[in-house]
Amino acid sequence: MANLHFHYGVMGSSKSAQLIINAYNFRKNGVATEVIKPSTDTRFGATTIDSRIGLSVDATALENLEHWSSDAETKVILVDEVQFFSPSDIDKLVHIADTQNKIVMCYGLMVDSNEKLFPASARLVAVGAKLHAMASNCQIHGCMKMATHHLRFDSSGNVVRAGQQIELGDGNYKSVCRMHYNQFYKNQNTR
Repeated sequence: MANLHFHYGVMGSSKSAQLIINAYNFRKNGVATEVIKPSTDTRFGATTIDSRIGLSVDATALENLEHWSSDAETKVILVDEVQFFSPSDIDKLVHIADTQNKIVMCYGLMVDSNEKLFPASARLVAVGAKLHAMASNCQIHGCMKMATHHLRFDSSGNVVRAGQQIELGDGNYKSVCRMHYNQFYKNQNTR
């Protein structure tokens, strides 16, 4: 098994649910497992990861990984919302995976709502993490295409195209296919 993984997908593609399931299964089988997340993710509480389907797991919330080290007994490290960490934090995870023979499994978004790679996600790709795309359907009514993008809306229902890209929660977002992203974000008509 590869020792560095990046499970990525749009919002609603069950990334956190899969992390929670993996944490449960590893621990059930006696594998020492640590779960971490960025401290900026406070949607469901400071020290928990919750999925939209009702699963949860305790997690260690960290501002960054500069002074963090995993327990000596740990065999697996699960990282939620990895896109909110920095590229240097990714380098620390790479070092752990390569020198401590631990499996590091990261979960998060690849791109923001402006089609820009998150720096941490770009670093995971650059260092050769094994990529696992997690699929979800477009959230535009009646569309059955695979969601690949995020649209962000303001309180009036207008597409947000600029400004701060980190907004916690998914109330103002829709995961959409490329066609609908281009239609709404770029004001392109579709045939």
